[in-house]
Amino acid sequence: MVNLGETIVGADGDLFGDGINIAVRLEGIADPGGILISEKVYSEVEGKLGFGYEDRGEQLLKNISKPVHAFAVRAGPFCALSDGLSAALPLPDKPSIAVLSFQNMSGDPEQEYFADGMVEEITTALSRFKWLFVIARNSSFTFKGRAVDIKEVGRRLGVRYVLEGSVRKASGKVRITGQLIDVGTGAQIWADRFERDLTDVFALQDEVTIAVVSAIEPRLFQTEIAMATRRRPENLTAYDLFLRATQQYYLATREGNDEAIRLAHRALQLDPRFGSVAALAGVCHMQNAVLGYANDPQFDRKEAVRLVRLALSIDEGDPDTLARASITSAFMVGDSEAEIEMADRAVALNPNSWITWNCRGHVYRMAGLPEEAIQSFQRAIRMSPVDPRLYVTITGIGLALIELGRFEEAIVAGKKALRQNSSFVATYQCLASAFAHLGRDAEAHNAAARVLEIDPAFTILALIARGGHSNARLLIEGLRKAGLSE
Repeated sequence: MVNLGETIVGADGDLFGDGINIAVRLEGIADPGGILISEKVYSEVEGKLGFGYEDRGEQLLKNISKPVHAFAVRAGPFCALSDGLSAALPLPDKPSIAVLSFQNMSGDPEQEYFADGMVEEITTALSRFKWLFVIARNSSFTFKGRAVDIKEVGRRLGVRYVLEGSVRKASGKVRITGQLIDVGTGAQIWADRFERDLTDVFALQDEVTIAVVSAIEPRLFQTEIAMATRRRPENLTAYDLFLRATQQYYLATREGNDEAIRLAHRALQLDPRFGSVAALAGVCHMQNAVLGYANDPQFDRKEAVRLVRLALSIDEGDPDTLARASITSAFMVGDSEAEIEMADRAVALNPNSWITWNCRGHVYRMAGLPEEAIQSFQRAIRMSPVDPRLYVTITGIGLALIELGRFEEAIVAGKKALRQNSSFVATYQCLASAFAHLGRDAEAHNAAARVLEIDPAFTILALIARGGHSNARLLIEGLRKAGLSE
């Protein structure tokens, strides 16, 4: 870093003085591998060297009484200051986010390390979602300690979303605030505040990271879906079609499932190497077979397996793809050992995802491990407490509780799932079985009637043939007691 100023040479040759102090402080806030110069230096070299300079404004430097005006040196032919400021990075072809350094409101230098560590954890956790483009910490931290305009940050870093926040410590507690902003509109998508005891710093960082990521990741995805639905049909990209397919998949209806498949196949025509959309299409074909939607169940079963295998061949390191492949295989193939291995790997790759934990729960439930399944489902709920498909997770808990003989709790879970979606057939299967086991025949028959209303072709043998019920002895027994046809 470069500064002009008076220096004092000590007896041992060491240098002291404000000139040295300012240079050292400028080095601490410079871009990685970059050069930052003071205004004094800038006034001497402007127009004389083959470099461009970017105005970084007034900088508050530690142990320096007055702000220092700084400029970043840009390599290459000389460009006007306005040119440097106007340079903007194009947005990537997927959602992009930068996590800025959280402002330390305490005045306590120790909290600086805590805040920086937490931001690094959040950045790492978000980067595990492969559908997100996450700016590296080193770039985001170039704005640290500066009053920034969010639109300028978005333009400089080439991102659509910015997460910013603050940390304040008082009386053994720490308060963390955060807000997620759409750079294009300036709209606040999410904001929250967390207050915790400041005991174990690392445990607190982990807890806040999970809380923040589990809140903003689903919100980001829903925002992206909403944007895709507003785009004109002739301008849709493969990613837009994927988002629209996801929206239809969330409806959990026969018509929605068919539309999701149609949109997903259109996306694959535009981009045959789009692994995520192949995995989603596989899950939709699986649902056709499992939920009784299929006109030709064997076709849907084969397509489901083909598509998830295609998705894995494209990117077997994508956690969402692995998760969806594991649940599809659990219903369509039934190789518990291989499916558990896939589900476990998905969670290891991204432990902050509702999809990975939800799919793991179903895989373990179908493998005959209901207690482990419930733990996975509970983690899924923790990861996305307002997820649009949360009723699937809660129904999974209910089905696992039935196999543990905990019928009252299964009913509580089933009723909770119904409050989110009153037409999901598996929830009524859960309730019919649990009510029947408890001898609550009228309620069991009502739930069984709803099963037949949603799925007129339902029989117990058909349910078993659809897959995923080889370890559901108590569920099947209860359905028989509820009067459903063999």
